[in-house]
Amino acid sequence: MLRGLAIGLMAALICAAAVGAAVLFQNRLPSAVRMFGNGYPLSVALSLVIALVVVVAMGRPRGLVLPVVAALYAGGAVAAGQIAGSSIMWSATSRGQGAPLEPADITLDALSGGLPQALSLYRAGLTESWPAWLSIAVAALAALLLLALRVARVRRAETAAEEQEAPEYRAPFEPAQRPAESSPGDLFTPRKPARD
Repeated sequence: MLRGLAIGLMAALICAAAVGAAVLFQNRLPSAVRMFGNGYPLSVALSLVIALVVVVAMGRPRGLVLPVVAALYAGGAVAAGQIAGSSIMWSATSRGQGAPLEPADITLDALSGGLPQALSLYRAGLTESWPAWLSIAVAALAALLLLALRVARVRRAETAAEEQEAPEYRAPFEPAQRPAESSPGDLFTPRKPARD
């Protein structure tokens, strides 16, 4: 269980970095892709991929706690990635940089410089509208359901394996079927009748 938690956390951090990169470099995508459905299909698809990565990283869990933790990891990865990407973008726009961002612009100073503004914008978006919750909820629910199904399948397989009894031990020359036991019958009937 501890191994699944650690690997799931690493996967969530990698996914958060990927979401941050997607926020930063979304302007490089064609506008038809970005604006299709107001951008909801793209964010939902990214959330589903994050949930799948977190679930696969968690391994073959047996406990019912891990699906809840996976949901927290996936939802937290989406939120952290959006906040990190927005804070770096805010820091770049406050410096007056109008050109598209480059990977060299991603620094800890840029992250910490725009973090308060990004947090306030993100918090305002969460309290005012549902689209801000959409990608977080999709990632969390998908991770919860996928890992719960996996836990149920693992538990079902373990139960089926336990129900199969071990084969009964037989001595080397013992017959495969036990002889039928005859009833003792009545006291006055002979046990082995005489043959004529």
